[in-house]
Amino acid sequence: LLQRSRRPMKVPSMKSKSIGVVAAVAAAILSKGVNSELLSSYSLRHKYLHNKIFMPRGGGLHNENTIFDENQAEAESDSVPPLEFAHGTTTLSFTFDGGIVAAVDSRASIGNFVGSKTTQKVLPITDHIIGTMAGGAADCSFWIRRLQAESRHYELSEGRPISVARVARVLADYLYENRGFDLSIGTMIMGFDEYGPSIYYVDNSGSRLKGDLFSVGSGSTFALGVLDTERRRNMKEEEAVALGIKAIRHATFRDAFSGGYIAVYVIRETGWKKVFSEDLALVDKN
Repeated sequence: LLQRSRRPMKVPSMKSKSIGVVAAVAAAILSKGVNSELLSSYSLRHKYLHNKIFMPRGGGLHNENTIFDENQAEAESDSVPPLEFAHGTTTLSFTFDGGIVAAVDSRASIGNFVGSKTTQKVLPITDHIIGTMAGGAADCSFWIRRLQAESRHYELSEGRPISVARVARVLADYLYENRGFDLSIGTMIMGFDEYGPSIYYVDNSGSRLKGDLFSVGSGSTFALGVLDTERRRNMKEEEAVALGIKAIRHATFRDAFSGGYIAVYVIRETGWKKVFSEDLALVDKN
C-alpha cells in the first residue's frame, strides 16, 4: 500500500482535458440551466485550445499546448501589406473636321517591370465604334469584348446599328453594378453613328462623360499639354494624325510607364481604320 501511495499521479493530457471541456459544455447545453456565464467560464468565446480536436484536417504547425487567439491572428494577417502593382499607359482621342483620331502607346507595365512592349490597346466593338484600354489589361479587355457581344445582339434584335451613346451607357451600367470589386478601367468609347462623331469617357466607378477631347493614363497630363496647345477644331485628317503621334511621343519622354509602339486610328462615317503603327524609337522627331 505504501508503494502504491508513492507512485506518481498520472497527469491528464491536453487531449483528455479538451474532451472533458467538450463533454461538460455538451452536458450543460442539454440541461435546463445553460447560460452564457457557463460558456464564458470555459473561455470558448475568444480563445480555444488549438489541438487535434479543434484543428482542421491536415494539422498545423502549432504545438498542441498552444492557446490560439483569433483576434491576434487576424491582426497579424492584416499587417501584411497586399501586392499592388502600378499600371501606366497613354491613350488619347479627339475630334477633327469630319472624324475622330485615337492614338495609344503599346507598353504594359507591372510596377517597374515592363510586362509587354506590344499590347493592343485599341479594341474594335463594331465596324464604326472602338474602345481604348487604360488600367488593368484584363479588366478592360473583358468588358470591351462584352460590349462586342451586346452590340451584336442589339443589331440582330433591333435590326439597326447600335449608337455610340448606348454602347457607353451599357458599359457604364455594368461598371457601376460592379464598382465594389476593385476593377481598374479607364476607357474611351468613340465612334461614328447617325448623330455624327462621338467620344465618351467611362471608368470603373460608372462615370460616363461626353466630350471632344480626352486623354487617359499615367502619361495623359503630358499628352494634354500638347493637345491643348496645338489642337484646332477644323484640322484636316493628316494634321490630326500628326498631332496624335506628337502627343503620344512627348508623353513617353516624361512618363516611364508609357512606351513601345504608337498606334493611330481614324474613325469616319465609313468606319474605323488603322493609319499608323511604328516604334517610338523610329518616329521622326517633331
